[in-house]
Amino acid sequence: MKDRRKAVLQELGLIPVWRHKEEATLTKCESDVNQAVETTQMTEPDEKRSDDRSARIARMDWAALKASVASCTACPLSQSRTQTVFGVGDEQADWLFIGEGPGAKEDELGEPFVGQAGKLLDNMLMSIQLRRGERVYITNIVKCRPPNNRNPESFEAEQCHPYLARQIVLIKPKLIVALGKVAAQNLLHSSESIASLRGKLHYYETIPVIVTYHPAYLLRSLADKAKAWEDLCFARETMQSLSVHSA
Repeated sequence: MKDRRKAVLQELGLIPVWRHKEEATLTKCESDVNQAVETTQMTEPDEKRSDDRSARIARMDWAALKASVASCTACPLSQSRTQTVFGVGDEQADWLFIGEGPGAKEDELGEPFVGQAGKLLDNMLMSIQLRRGERVYITNIVKCRPPNNRNPESFEAEQCHPYLARQIVLIKPKLIVALGKVAAQNLLHSSESIASLRGKLHYYETIPVIVTYHPAYLLRSLADKAKAWEDLCFARETMQSLSVHSA
């Protein structure tokens, strides 16, 4: 029957048969819906896996967290590292210092801030009557060394963030000091320059955050050491104020 109808229409010069506009639109909508469903089906498992991973990390104690970091392959940095650099210090510290990522020496030894930048950080701590390991914990935004000491990429920082977030929850610091632009921007979800972020009190959730220069930068820019000293004095005054209010 369809063939006969087609033959008649062809004889009358009414071929090709054009679809009604509404029918064509409907067909396109159906196609768009199908494509959206397929895309959702493709992306949902990745998102669910990410959510599940973050939820698992959020329940870990110190031992499980350290083991998970040591075996992590969530981003490409795991392929070039010698070892992970978890963090070091007092696990119930009042002060939490966060840098950007391990360098070559840190990658070799497995401890943050152990090279020349580490010596300068130790001197910075001593200038405000602090010592590594005493009321102080030190870690980084990422736990593996970025190749050639480049800045961590956003995906790498995102994959490492659940570890850092869990460290912060376990430590319960009174104050966080962000060392350098990368640490500050990732903690505060900001794209502002370090010059704009310095000298102000920010917050990571409910924890006060003070921003200063990274010690490695200060080794290259001695003129900014005076500004870093101002930031440390601001941090010390902030901690004293917090201690008074919590007493």
